[in-house]
Amino acid sequence: MIRPTRFLLFCVAIAALCMTRKATAQRNAAYEEPPLNYSGTVTSNRAERIEKLWQTGKLKNANKYGKPALKAFLEALDIPEESQTLVFSKTSLQYARIAPKNPRALYFSDDAYFGWVPGGIYELTLNDPQLGLVFYEIDPHEKRIQRSRECLNCHAGSRTRDWPGVLIRSVFPEEDGAPMGQAGGFTINHESRFENRWGGWYVTGHHGEATHLGNGIAKWEQGSASVDSAANSNLTDLSEKFETAKHLRGDSDIVALMVLEHQCEMHNRLSRALLRIRKWRHRQEEFQKMIGEPMSEEPTGTLLTVLNGERDRIVEYLLFRDEASLPEGGIRGAGDFEGAFQRNRKPDSQNRSLKDFDLKTRLFDYRCSYMIYSEAFEILPEMLKRAVYRKLEDVLTADEPAAKFAHLPRAERRAIREILLATKPEFSQLLDPAQ
Repeated sequence: MIRPTRFLLFCVAIAALCMTRKATAQRNAAYEEPPLNYSGTVTSNRAERIEKLWQTGKLKNANKYGKPALKAFLEALDIPEESQTLVFSKTSLQYARIAPKNPRALYFSDDAYFGWVPGGIYELTLNDPQLGLVFYEIDPHEKRIQRSRECLNCHAGSRTRDWPGVLIRSVFPEEDGAPMGQAGGFTINHESRFENRWGGWYVTGHHGEATHLGNGIAKWEQGSASVDSAANSNLTDLSEKFETAKHLRGDSDIVALMVLEHQCEMHNRLSRALLRIRKWRHRQEEFQKMIGEPMSEEPTGTLLTVLNGERDRIVEYLLFRDEASLPEGGIRGAGDFEGAFQRNRKPDSQNRSLKDFDLKTRLFDYRCSYMIYSEAFEILPEMLKRAVYRKLEDVLTADEPAAKFAHLPRAERRAIREILLATKPEFSQLLDPAQ
């Protein structure tokens, strides 16, 4: 049961924290400086097109608030409802509505994220060619999709390296879903230890004897927080936790969760690289103009340093460096998510793809992220894509790769290269010096 006085204090504290973060971000954020001007730049992406469909009555059922409208938006965005994951910790914009009995649902595709908590607004995150990841609120009553300023208070902070990005957190939730401040938490990606994941989330599926923090309420005892992992492991039915009929599905699939965790960090690295390269390319052009040099398309100085750094961060994560091993026996979800996720699978002539699952010792059969096909990758500056492809080629063809890529045996590296050559023509084209 939520304690009113305590909850009011919690809301006041959150509001004060957000105001402080917002003021600091406005003063210091690199993404608000020219030429990026993140908050002041007009976006040009699917949000505008969907809003127009909605306002002209061409988005069927979008005005029927709740699940009908949710389905309409997901269909318009090509986001599968099988991707549903459920979070009950108060760690997002609509914290006042979120609770263990009323979890927030998250849905995702390779290029978009959609959030909804029953009784609240809809939330949307998309790629933008100029700005990378952009956050929106969808008001179901005013037929309006508008940029969200509040989202940046948490989605452009230290957990996303001070650039706009998406975020998966694992916390120790109290009975009302509020995170225990004294217990801390974890920012989750594919490197995270299994036992640290999903605090404040619902998790359905099988994972053997391994434990995690999901499905349960934390207790603070003798100076530390804990969750009864044994009682909350290997669940396939959440109906005893909350009224599942309020959502599109009654599950929060373990495979969908692990894919989402990988994807969010990959998306952040791509989006951050886009903005940083744009910023430093502008500075190089301004410097060359100031000293009277002809404009150069080749990166030099700080731009070259930034380019090489972003290239390395992207390639290392693309190739699943430091991926945490799965529990003994692997993991297994309901199977619905895997089919929906693979709808846009890109196979080579041997029917191999980067979306093929392993789920026994690691997430995927071939450890090169499917996000190389995403909008976020496609909108990267050409100089950065070229650098990424060349770095990939070096790693995939090396007799003995650098230690950071030693997890990839020769046969797997060869298979990844063959898949890329067959399914991503730009890979071979940009490697060709004549191009």
